[in-house]
Amino acid sequence: MATRARRFRVATFVLQAGTVQAIFLAGAARAEPRPVREARAVPGRGLEGDRYFLGTGTFTSWKGKSEGEALTLVEAEALEAVACEAGIDLAAGASRRNIVTHGIGLNDLVGKRFRVGEVECYGDRLCDPCRHLERLTEDGALRALANRGGLRADILEDGLIAVRDSVVEL
Repeated sequence: MATRARRFRVATFVLQAGTVQAIFLAGAARAEPRPVREARAVPGRGLEGDRYFLGTGTFTSWKGKSEGEALTLVEAEALEAVACEAGIDLAAGASRRNIVTHGIGLNDLVGKRFRVGEVECYGDRLCDPCRHLERLTEDGALRALANRGGLRADILEDGLIAVRDSVVEL
């Protein structure tokens, strides 16, 4: 008697993954962001040593932290595209985002949990560019970064984030 091989359809879920290319902290509003190798992330506060952690950022809420203010991320690919398409050489730190990622679509993480190194985060909303960023960089930066200005996220558990850590959708 011939036996039939059963075919099973295996569902696969490919979650996005990328890496931390750079980390930047600025100690006060308008201060030049400085690169660091690692930073401690604290829920409801942000990255230790950053202007928003300290409550001195330009857009610090008067009533304490609001959702999506703890951590900002931007894709290295977006900064490269801005240079190629608009001729604006926006250095990673000049983007004024805390984390520069590579290999992961940040817009897709809105409304999702993800991990940066050992830190679990929640993608709250897009981090659209603003006039303040354009004033600190150059004309056209706002338009060039439209729909690719990064992600605002909440930190759900504390821990360290380091350059070369993975960024993984959960």
